[in-house]
Amino acid sequence: MNKKRKNILVIGSGGREHAIVWKVKKSPLAGEVFCLPGNSGISRDASPAGIPLDFERVKSFTEEKDIDLIIVGPEAPLVEGFADFFKESRVMVFGPVKDGAMLEGSKVYAKDFMKKNGIPTAGYEVFDNESDAQDYLSSKKEDVVIKADGLCGGKGVIIPETPRKAREAVRVLMKEKKFGEAGSKIIIEDKLQGEEASVLVMISGEKYVYLSPSQDHKPVFDGDNGPNTGGMGAYAPTSAISSSVMEKIDRKITKPVIDGLKERGIDYRGVLYLGLMIHSEEPGVLEFNVRLGDPEAQAVLGLMESDFLEAVLDLMENRKPDIKWKDGYVVDVVLASGGYPGSYRKGMEISMGDIDEDIMLFHSGTRERDGVLYTDGGRVLNVAAAGKDIERAREKVYGAIEKINFEGMHYRTDIGLKEVMRK
Repeated sequence: MNKKRKNILVIGSGGREHAIVWKVKKSPLAGEVFCLPGNSGISRDASPAGIPLDFERVKSFTEEKDIDLIIVGPEAPLVEGFADFFKESRVMVFGPVKDGAMLEGSKVYAKDFMKKNGIPTAGYEVFDNESDAQDYLSSKKEDVVIKADGLCGGKGVIIPETPRKAREAVRVLMKEKKFGEAGSKIIIEDKLQGEEASVLVMISGEKYVYLSPSQDHKPVFDGDNGPNTGGMGAYAPTSAISSSVMEKIDRKITKPVIDGLKERGIDYRGVLYLGLMIHSEEPGVLEFNVRLGDPEAQAVLGLMESDFLEAVLDLMENRKPDIKWKDGYVVDVVLASGGYPGSYRKGMEISMGDIDEDIMLFHSGTRERDGVLYTDGGRVLNVAAAGKDIERAREKVYGAIEKINFEGMHYRTDIGLKEVMRK
């Protein structure tokens, strides 16, 4: 590898991007690190680019600042063709081209891709009008999951508890257009049973390497109750994915995905997120994402012993990285605004006591004014801690949370508890 220090631009403004910046800056290969747009926490660790996310403006910025690598955090720019735009540029983009990003950009595309390549997933039907969808629901006896086709910020999946709520979900997506055109086409799929877990794969063409398996907690309240969110916390690693399950994931899911991408002529460079349901040691795919998960990234990068930037550069230069992991666990808890994932207020002052140096604090939705920190989003802060066992990691993270407060603050108190019970 060329050991010259690299100037890096990280795209995004959430906890995931703060974790990426934090991990990249630890690398001896990192030169100047910039963020676009960033947030108040990220801006303490990286220089704000100070420009809009306009492809031409970003290109000019990369030339001005001699950027070597762009790491794209969120999915939307990738679905809009960000990596394609820079394909002929000298700047490397860690994130897939548009055709690859459609694995997240369209759930219909992803399900059809899985079906064609024999990847285990739930049975499904696609609808582009409400009447047909409601008729289909009337004929279903089994539990279903309803998904908007397009991007909805992690909130486009509805798991109705009753047939009435299923019909209401279809109406909200297709008639009331809760997520705009993203819900003009929907999927109604059979509900898979089992335990959810996430596996992140770093891919460059036919070369790939796994990151530590993790477990997200999507529903807003303890015990997996309440509506889905973008994620209320995560921990890594998870024993929900055993070595035998991991072998099946590799054989039945990852390799067929890579073969399917190759068959379509897609040179995929970036992260593929496998959202999985594990039942009786058999994995099935719930969804694909085309970037690091949020909040999984905060836990996984906190657990990584290796140099993340070096691993990215290895892949971009067509080498398979060797990634090593710390012993123990990392638990990451999201502190959210009151009302999230529904409507919430911004501008609540955040008070923070003395946080131990080994606590990882990643900003998601914050804004700083005159030296005072305020809430500026639904998910406000991520508090993460490492421990030699899951119990110790949980004890440390919740101890740190006791020193943080803002009006309406809420969080789940059971992040990682499934691992404790499993042990």
